[in-house]
Amino acid sequence: MPRQARIDSPGTLHHVIVRGIEKRRIVDDKVDRDNFVSRMGQVAHETETVIYAWALDLLAQLRAFFRF
Repeated sequence: MPRQARIDSPGTLHHVIVRGIEKRRIVDDKVDRDNFVSRMGQVAHETETVIYAWALDLLAQLRAFFRF
């Protein structure tokens, strides 16, 4: 059974998990991680998205809570 459509209205808090294809890492090293974090900040700024919390865990999966 497919899941229900996501509520997507202004001000809704979202929990996002990003994983690599086939559970591979989304970053490889510190330079790659720094570039990823920089891009995430740029996109948040450009789209006026407020990121309340985020973590890049040991498996290099991104978890974030944001509102846009």
